[in-house]
Amino acid sequence: MNTAVLSPAPLAAVRRPKRLRVLPGFGPTMGFTLFYLSLLVLIPISAVFIKSTGHGFGAFWAAATAPRVVASYQLSFGASLLAASINLLFGLILAWCIVRYEFPGKKLVDALIDLPFALPTAVAGIALTALYAGNGWLGKLLEPIGIKVAFKPLGILVALIFIGLPFIVRTVQPVLEDMETELEEAAASLGAHRWQTFRLVVLPTLLPALLTGFALAFARAVGEYGSVIFIAGNLPMVSEITPLMIISKLEQYDYVGATAIATVMLVFSFVLLLAINGLQAWSSKRNGQDGKR
Repeated sequence: MNTAVLSPAPLAAVRRPKRLRVLPGFGPTMGFTLFYLSLLVLIPISAVFIKSTGHGFGAFWAAATAPRVVASYQLSFGASLLAASINLLFGLILAWCIVRYEFPGKKLVDALIDLPFALPTAVAGIALTALYAGNGWLGKLLEPIGIKVAFKPLGILVALIFIGLPFIVRTVQPVLEDMETELEEAAASLGAHRWQTFRLVVLPTLLPALLTGFALAFARAVGEYGSVIFIAGNLPMVSEITPLMIISKLEQYDYVGATAIATVMLVFSFVLLLAINGLQAWSSKRNGQDGKR
């Protein structure tokens, strides 16, 4: 008896359900992305580099390495790194308290964290100056014991901590909310004490979010102007931040000097953010490998 051999249908003849795309295909979306990115980011940044070298490398180097400018670099980047580091610790504690505990006024505290986002930077600077000046509510208590905040580098640090705290909290908070407490309970049942549980169970999960929040807080602090300018004092070589140096150069119509300083800030910030993002990617990859094991 002859039996018919049924050959499998060719793959081309098999109709696959058409994927529904809400947005246009890859070509139009990528084209719009590159156009939008170039218009808002790449072209302005390229203009800064081109303008900064308009009078040659010698003029660029002289403007970017003047002693007064170098002192502003040290203050701006040093204070920004220190403020982001302080926020890294206390932002984690604040996010942990909001997520893991219930207490009266919790919603109010949660809302107040976003205040630096909504508050105009000039208003924040005036408010901090009024609080920490010699006749302010806090300043008149601190100055008798030798702690001067307003019109000192310490005032710059206070302002940068104020504007950077929400970035840490809002980055870590969703990760904490999604973290399963059963892992901590399992570690405790196996004999781990609190520090071991935090270091081996909680911290590896939170590390990418902490690095992201740190990078955002640092980037915001480096370019901050409005909230710092009032409390800084703006003394050359003491409490003069780099954004103020750029404004001063622009007011003097020294566009080459202003763009030279901006270029140095841009390069330093990009290198630091690239390093932080690399650490974040490495941490995420390591956590993924540990999870597979």
